[in-house]
Amino acid sequence: MKLVILDRDGTINVDSDEFIKSPDEWQPLPGALEAIARLNHAGWHVAVASNQSGLGRGLFDVGSLNAIHAKMHKALAALGGRIDAVFYCPHTPDDNCQCRKPLPGLFEQIGERFGVDLRTTHVVGDTPRDLQAGVAVGCQPHLVLTGKAEPLRGKPLPEGYPEGTRAHQDLAAFADWLIARAPAPKPVA
Repeated sequence: MKLVILDRDGTINVDSDEFIKSPDEWQPLPGALEAIARLNHAGWHVAVASNQSGLGRGLFDVGSLNAIHAKMHKALAALGGRIDAVFYCPHTPDDNCQCRKPLPGLFEQIGERFGVDLRTTHVVGDTPRDLQAGVAVGCQPHLVLTGKAEPLRGKPLPEGYPEGTRAHQDLAAFADWLIARAPAPKPVA
């Protein structure tokens, strides 16, 4: 199975220092949903791994989070795309859980759910912690220069990013890169 693990806020949708608390606040980044649909059409499955400490902070509830994800799924479906599963950490940094990125708990759950070798999986995010969590279980790291990483456009990556991190202008550029690397289909004999 070909699997890509994406961060949500700042990678798929516009991020906010005030948290994304309702479907009205969730707005996709330009070209991001189309990029996911292109990945799907090229045979890639997509999972999301997202820290959602706004739950633990009491800023929104699971019903609101589900409504946000329903909006995301509906918008993707309209483009012929899909996210196969959304994994999220509801804890605050003070909870000392194992699922809050940069710790690898969400990625371990994704690996178990899909039964995949995460060393063949690409992780895409806009912060070092997104990539560190994936690299901890063997994923290949990709930074999108959107969200919190937008100020890095045109600059070398600072310390803190895992070795081997590839930078892409946005999720669409990552999708183009990954699809172009896919082996050509074998001719039918």
